[in-house]
Amino acid sequence: MFTGIIQSVGQISKVTPIGEDVRLQIATHTLEMGDVQLGDSIAVNGVCLTVIHLNTTHFDAHVSKETLSVTVGLNQTQQVNLEKALRLSDRLGGHLVSGHVDGVGEVIKFVALGDCWQLEIRAPHAISKYIAIKGSIAVNGVSLTVNTVIGNAFSINLIPHTLENTTLKSLNAGSKVNLEVDQIARYVERMTQWNEENAATN
Repeated sequence: MFTGIIQSVGQISKVTPIGEDVRLQIATHTLEMGDVQLGDSIAVNGVCLTVIHLNTTHFDAHVSKETLSVTVGLNQTQQVNLEKALRLSDRLGGHLVSGHVDGVGEVIKFVALGDCWQLEIRAPHAISKYIAIKGSIAVNGVSLTVNTVIGNAFSINLIPHTLENTTLKSLNAGSKVNLEVDQIARYVERMTQWNEENAATN
């Protein structure tokens, strides 16, 4: 589990094809790696990956064909948001994020609004029903609050601190982003379905 509070902006420094999978070498930059061990999880642009090799400045991760097919940005050298897995003693500053991407969205608009920026994204239709005003969503692993929802599109206001400490500042209209919806919305849907299914059989 993760919180969506980015701990470092790293860099995919090497991408090595392994059949239809890839092996990534990721420079951690300011991410403290002293407590990371082989087999630990690190979220890379919102995607939970397993550490298979590490040193003080880099770690390697294997990304399957399936993961590549449902995410964006893990098959090329570029800057990425990094977050180590949540410990039970950590503060939950964002929201509970699993690192399992629900869909790839597309940036519609990214414009300045005074000191802040407005980010508007079109989500895949299949997950739009889980996105609600004032609800949480992870965009490339960053925990954000939804301001507006119109159809499949939603908007977010980004403060300068978020832009300075994540890769979101590099987005443009047409950019693709990894989206993970709030898990609470999925549980509410399942409970509603369960109640309806049981009501129909009674």
